[in-house]
Amino acid sequence: MKVEFLHTMVRVKDLDKSLEFYKMLGLIERKRSDHEGGRFSLVYLCPPEQTDGRADLELTYNWDGDDELPTDGRHFGHLAYRVENIYEMCQQLMDAGVTINRPPRDGHMAFIRSPDNISIELLQMDKPLPAQEPWASMENTGHW
Repeated sequence: MKVEFLHTMVRVKDLDKSLEFYKMLGLIERKRSDHEGGRFSLVYLCPPEQTDGRADLELTYNWDGDDELPTDGRHFGHLAYRVENIYEMCQQLMDAGVTINRPPRDGHMAFIRSPDNISIELLQMDKPLPAQEPWASMENTGHW
């Protein structure tokens, strides 16, 4: 039996804030649908090179709020994205006020969190980059 991955869905409290965050990761909006009857919106994001719908992140936003949204997204696990240069991406995110929970000390892997507390793993494309400061000696912040 053939199985095909479609997308990952996360519920968000503030759609604009979440869109701003995921766009910092380089994702683009591929599709959006607003559902008047159910009072919610679905926004599909993807890397610019993967607009075929096979690497979508679906943001689900309930117009009337979402009191049932967990305060800690850890039950979800994490999203993972490969990046061209993990040090440049982490610096760009830090400059924008994003906390790097697990810095890329090894030149290969880092973890951050979305505004909705979803863990996001960043992995270096191809081979790990050589260790460099300030990342090599940077401590973890919080958890991922």
